[in-house]
Amino acid sequence: MQIWVHAADGDHLHQLQRAFAGADIDLTPYECGGTETHGLVVVSCADTDALAFLRRARHDAAGRILAIRLPAPPPMADAWDLLDAGAADVISWRDEPGFFDDVIARFQRWHAVDDLLRSPVVRDNLVGRSSAWTRVLRQVVEIARFTSASMLVTGESGTGKELIARLVHTLDARPRKSELIVLDCTTVVPELSGSEFFGHERGAFTGAVGARQGAFALANGGTLFLDEVGELPAALQAELLRAVQEHTYKPVGGNTWQRTEFRLVSASNRDLHAEATRGGFRRDLFYRLASWTCHLPPLADRTDDIPLLAASFVRQAWRDDRPPPLTDDVVDYLMRRPYPGNIRELKQLVFRMVYRHVGHGPISIGDIPEGERMARLPAARSWQNDDFERVVRTAVMMRATLRQISHAAEDAAIRVAVGAENGSWRQAADRLGVTGRALQMRRAAWRKTAARQGTDE
Repeated sequence: MQIWVHAADGDHLHQLQRAFAGADIDLTPYECGGTETHGLVVVSCADTDALAFLRRARHDAAGRILAIRLPAPPPMADAWDLLDAGAADVISWRDEPGFFDDVIARFQRWHAVDDLLRSPVVRDNLVGRSSAWTRVLRQVVEIARFTSASMLVTGESGTGKELIARLVHTLDARPRKSELIVLDCTTVVPELSGSEFFGHERGAFTGAVGARQGAFALANGGTLFLDEVGELPAALQAELLRAVQEHTYKPVGGNTWQRTEFRLVSASNRDLHAEATRGGFRRDLFYRLASWTCHLPPLADRTDDIPLLAASFVRQAWRDDRPPPLTDDVVDYLMRRPYPGNIRELKQLVFRMVYRHVGHGPISIGDIPEGERMARLPAARSWQNDDFERVVRTAVMMRATLRQISHAAEDAAIRVAVGAENGSWRQAADRLGVTGRALQMRRAAWRKTAARQGTDE
């Protein structure tokens, strides 16, 4: 395993190198230009230089960053400032046995999570590389594999909540795990809710000609997914609470309490925390469902993933093993189109395009259904608009020099281009109209100048 490190203090750096070498972890000095590995930053205070470095490293590095605060007289480095600047965790240096083991354990966990993120079960089923999506997946993977916590998944309709539930079940490390049982709470009829949840005995009610197992029995040893749990009326929420809390239930018409062990995953497109605060959802049930909460971003917050998602949907809909690519015009259309239905709406649109497509050439704008062509599609915005001028005006009023503004714009453009091209510096250079080597040299030279001169150009 390789980890980059940034520490001004040579003594502490040498201690870290010796400890990490014993764990077969290679520490390499931080270099600007992007890295896929996790990083370690040693700071004495959360001053301007430390926070600026963390912000740069956060944009450069695809991995997470651990900040270690050195012992110092007050005011010490503020952990919240370090987190806001880009650190994934902040711990204090301790000269005691076990400290380095704690540090190494964090990186080993992060490395294991990233291995799972790169695995086919995640990569092929939950497509996306945007920072917003990667942050969510890292959390989901870690909770799913290394804990047994119940999980509440929230997000707009069509953002992939059931896919997350299936991933949690797949990554759950329990031995001899049983099946995933899905119960759509929008389809539960109040009069038959007891049977749906807990099952019933023969003759328990009119029409009960035989015994039937409910969701809690079927999920024993596996995972129970309650989809749109926020749609349950108050009476059904009360019925659900005991079974979720005690993992015991009694079938309708039965006299014996049954035991069931399952992992619980729930989903809702509502803000259940707000509803529980207002009294619209049982507060005690909410906290049982939400040992850990995951909020899925809408597609509007992860537009960088649209080309990858569209290509994946083409592969799903295509009839053989040679799916056609999408032309630039089609990709541009898909990127600029709004998606109230999120990923589900994008998938349906791509499927309709594939159904219209003929031959093995690229999917072109003629394959876009007539009813979709330019409908609700905003005109392409100029980048030299009011937003751009507002940022420049702010910099000028804060007395930034022309050189500083130029360097900052160039630095931001490189970060955005590299992110848009999924970390590829060559493709980012093509997008920006320069060579890959020139791109990296230009950014490295600016950073060396900034580090030497500070912010006063």
